[in-house]
Amino acid sequence: MVVLASASPRRQELLKLLFEDFSVEPADIDETVRKTIELEQYPEYLAIKKARHIAEQHPIDDLIIGCDTGVFINDIMLGKPNAKEHAEEMLKMLSGKTHKVITGCSIFYKGHNVSFSEVTEVEFYPLTDKEIEEYVATGEPMDKAGAYGIQGKGALLVKRINGDYYNVVGLPISTISRYVKQILNT
Repeated sequence: MVVLASASPRRQELLKLLFEDFSVEPADIDETVRKTIELEQYPEYLAIKKARHIAEQHPIDDLIIGCDTGVFINDIMLGKPNAKEHAEEMLKMLSGKTHKVITGCSIFYKGHNVSFSEVTEVEFYPLTDKEIEEYVATGEPMDKAGAYGIQGKGALLVKRINGDYYNVVGLPISTISRYVKQILNT
């Protein structure tokens, strides 16, 4: 059995490219990160925590995939906004600048664990206050790290990307595919 340790509908849709059948079990964990972990390693650390939590509840031959995505700018990690004003603040920080989207992934199978971080650079166009307000009014930013979804109306904010588009969506599916093939053959 394949289990995705995430409630993200975007991750579920992307995982369908690799597996026809899988279950979804969001990991209800404490997302506190130890102070010794470097900021840009947070997503991978949390992905391992999530995947391990679910793996402990399953037979050892189930394949468990955990992920976590963060948006990083100026040595700050932007998670999901907690209010409209918070989303606007995040988008103002990203306006006209390049930021990193880092998705940490962890795969548990038969006692083996493979984890990695995928990094994509995203450059935003300079945004006016009106553009930010109109985008936030769509509601789209509220459940996304960095307050935007590149796969939706947030695409209109993006000038260019350098790296894996699907990583920005939240699941670097081609890299996951390669690691899954590798781990299944061990």
